[in-house]
Parts: sequence; structure tokens; C-alpha cells
Amino acid sequence: MTTGTCFTPASFAFLRALQAHNDRAWFNAHKQDYLDHVRTPLLDLIAALAAPLAKVSPHFVADPRPQGGCMFRIYRDTRFSHDKRPYKEWASFKLFHERTRELGGAAPLFYLHVQPGQCFVGAGVWHPQRDALLRIRNYLVNNPASWKQIAALAGPRRHFQFGGESLQRPPHGFDPAHELIDDLRRKDFVLHCALPDNVLLAPDLPRQVMRIYRTLAPLNDWLCGALDLDF
Repeated sequence: MTTGTCFTPASFAFLRALQAHNDRAWFNAHKQDYLDHVRTPLLDLIAALAAPLAKVSPHFVADPRPQGGCMFRIYRDTRFSHDKRPYKEWASFKLFHERTRELGGAAPLFYLHVQPGQCFVGAGVWHPQRDALLRIRNYLVNNPASWKQIAALAGPRRHFQFGGESLQRPPHGFDPAHELIDDLRRKDFVLHCALPDNVLLAPDLPRQVMRIYRTLAPLNDWLCGALDLDF
């Protein structure tokens, strides 16, 4: 696997400064810093993960193109938001399933989030559409033992935690007394773990990220089964 420091202290310095100066004039004056210290390292990391990811699953995509690839744009869509800050104050990417776009986003992914003091890595399905969410819940009911193995990755004494939202009440059509009702109430099926900022500066960052993705791969494998996708 390719190694080498993807990010530097300048990467975090830019993101901290952007948090303090989230406006177009400042960003345009410092855009080269963004390209050099944030975008390029992020794309390099995606490229470095492509080969080892293919060994975990040939059906997930690590596309380092700056447009149309795995990187999320830094520009915020503010059209329907009261928050008019034009830029995200973090950098991130998703390594997505090859059928994600065909399915309108309802597919598992691997994720990385770079933000000073709030870096994390995760995997799973985020905000699945209604039909996909129903399929996941039904699959959980029909495969409780395999789900329990996945859920065992999370907990107060574990490295990983579940993220996302849950319903306040049991979902319609499911037994409120089901032993896994707390999981059935989930609206997102994601696991994540925090990363100290210094891990992003380590020479073996691709190796460390890939180690976490391998640990989380059973979750995406399980979700692919629920959604009738290849893993």
C-alpha cells in the first residue's frame, strides 16, 4: 500500500482559519492553500486506498477525481438553509458502492471526515430512502444473530459507536417487544470511531484508515445482503 503523510499541520491550520473566516472573500484569497493542503491530500488518500479497498470488496469505488469522484465538495448548498455560510468547515469523502448512483444513494459506504478536533472514520448506510430502510429492518428481523455480531462492535467499552438518528417510537409494522427494537428504531445504520488529529498526520495514514475499514467491512457486507447488493 502507498504510504506517506497525506495531511500536514497546514491542513488543520487552513480548516481552523476557515472556521473563523467563512466567507467568499477570505476563501478566494486563500484558495491555493485549500488546494495544496486540503484537497490534494484528500484526493491522494483516496487514490492510496483504491487497491487495498478492492481486496476487501471489488464493488466499492475509490475515485480520486476532484469532480465526480469520492470527495465531497467544500461548497455548501445554502439555497434552503438559514445558515448562509458558503463553505463546509471540514473535508470528507465517501468510498461508495458501485450501484450507489443507480439506487439513488441507498447503498453502504466507507467514510472519512477531517475537521480539527472532530476527525472520524465510519461505514454503513446514511439516510436510506423509505423502501431501503424497510428492507434493512426486515432483514434485521429475519437475521438477528448476524446483526448481533455486527452490533457487538459498538458499546461503551468498544472503539466504535453507532451514529445517526432513531425514531422515538417503534416503526410501524414491527413488534414493540422485539428484542432488537432499539436497533429497529434506527433511521441510519452507521458505525464510526473518532480519530485524533495526529493520526491524520502519520506517515502510515492509508494503512491505519484501511485497518478500520476492514474492521467495519462486515457491517457493509451485512447491509449489502439486506439490499440485495454484491459485496
